[in-house]
Amino acid sequence: MSWLLVVAVLAGFAVDPSAATDHIVGANHGWNPNINYSLWSGNQTFYVGGLISFRYQKGTHNVFEVNETGYDNCTMDGVAGNWTSGKDFIPLPEARRYYFICGNGFCMQGMKVAITVHPLRHNASSNGSGAQGEASAAALRTRSAAWLAATAVAVAAFGAFC
Repeated sequence: MSWLLVVAVLAGFAVDPSAATDHIVGANHGWNPNINYSLWSGNQTFYVGGLISFRYQKGTHNVFEVNETGYDNCTMDGVAGNWTSGKDFIPLPEARRYYFICGNGFCMQGMKVAITVHPLRHNASSNGSGAQGEASAAALRTRSAAWLAATAVAVAAFGAFC
């Protein structure tokens, strides 16, 4: 049984659980007016395969992904996505700059955030598109599953010794 614990610990070191980080915009302040989201995003490191999530009062606020012009001018230029649930989880599938705003008129009150998503550390040369992007996503799913399995085995093995 002790070999299971060793395998689980080694498997845990072989995977990167940080790649699937969920970044909650504004942390405990959520998605609300008059918050410095530039400061918040500057303290985050985003990687391909991670998530950005927005928590807000449904019906009052929303989230739009726009282009840089839309972000700078608080307009709907280049809309690429629209979320309205109040608890939105948005995948970050490729390395690039993302721009999000509130489309209900609160953008001018600071409800906008721009983030830069970096390639996964082991695949820095990939641009995250096409077959390489799909391979990166598949690798991320495999690593996440391996991490969960390794953790479960470690807990089971530890429980057997106690």
